[in-house]
Amino acid sequence: MAAEIVNPRSDSGTEGAQEPFDPAFALHRGGKMAISATVPLRDKDDLSLAYTPGVAKVCTAIAEQPELVHDYTWKSQVVAVVTDGTAVLGLGDIGPEASLPVMEGKAILFKQFGGVDAVPIALATTDTDEIVETVVRLAPSFGGVNLEDISAPRCFEIERKLQERLDIPVFHDDQHGTAVVTLAALRNAAKLTGRTLGDLRGVISGAGAAGVAIAKFLLEAGLGDVAVADRKGIVSLDRDDLTPVKRELAEITNKAGLSGSLETALAGADVFIGVSGGTVPEAAVASMAPNAFVFAMANPNPEVHPDVAHKYAAVVATGRSDYPNQINNVLAFPGIFAGALQVRASRITEGMKIAAANAIADVVADELSADRVIPSPFDERVAPAVAAAVAAAARAEGVARR
Repeated sequence: MAAEIVNPRSDSGTEGAQEPFDPAFALHRGGKMAISATVPLRDKDDLSLAYTPGVAKVCTAIAEQPELVHDYTWKSQVVAVVTDGTAVLGLGDIGPEASLPVMEGKAILFKQFGGVDAVPIALATTDTDEIVETVVRLAPSFGGVNLEDISAPRCFEIERKLQERLDIPVFHDDQHGTAVVTLAALRNAAKLTGRTLGDLRGVISGAGAAGVAIAKFLLEAGLGDVAVADRKGIVSLDRDDLTPVKRELAEITNKAGLSGSLETALAGADVFIGVSGGTVPEAAVASMAPNAFVFAMANPNPEVHPDVAHKYAAVVATGRSDYPNQINNVLAFPGIFAGALQVRASRITEGMKIAAANAIADVVADELSADRVIPSPFDERVAPAVAAAVAAAARAEGVARR
């Protein structure tokens, strides 16, 4: 059945018809963003500088010294937000047109929280090579590329190929933004309970883009061990149904050699990270180690309801804004791109992402409590701290160009 559309501003003139007001439609009417000029156009003198003949001098200079494009255009201040509409929020494959409200939303988050301009680009193709070729051809106009809501496993290959071909940051936020914020929260949760990352064994529910990236990133940051479960159970080398991505994952995770179900893996585990939806039985949560952490991030329904999680866990986080400890990507991506653009980084490294996670965690380091292991998305300290840490890491790793 098609979704019912409620028009918040009915112009039908039908007598006696009173349509209910829907604030979501009202807010989105005409889109959520616009492009505006940063220079005046008051008279012919302004016009001659902003356009012809003055603009020709700038074009000629850039043609002779291509690096000047960063100084005399918007390139180093703008990000392309690119999707094919195949994995949009919790809605799935809804297509490029239907993805645009989300991409516009992402763009205004970039501006609001990081001071970074962003342009939504929804592509009418799901072919991996076509997406790569299209973005490569668009790249001269942008200082970075934020890949968004592209389904797994294609998202891994698309990001890898673009990183190989472009000399600007390429960042799939569904993977790395989630991983960065998860690490920040986990660091603080461990600190709060007197442990280190190396002391912890984790279990991740979901082996899609976010689950794979979180597992790899947490291990890179020093997590003791982690097992990942998909719909068929724990991703392990004894399975013969693994995709290449999952087989690679099995080779670096699950040091304990577990097999079977997610519930089996949770017995004695220190950390649960949910990025899959579904419901985890209360008995499985109860079987976790003392002082466990439950990060149930599915929206709108967490894999473990917070009321259940609080019975057994020392720290509980969700993806929802109406509970404490929201794992929200907006804590990461605006500052990461702001820092990368500031130093004209050629790419975003693992070190830059770890620096971002540490910066997010440090914002609330002196305010730690079970309900505050991660800052609020509206904490104005976050983006500047992340940008500074990322810029410093880029310089330290040799990927900064200024």
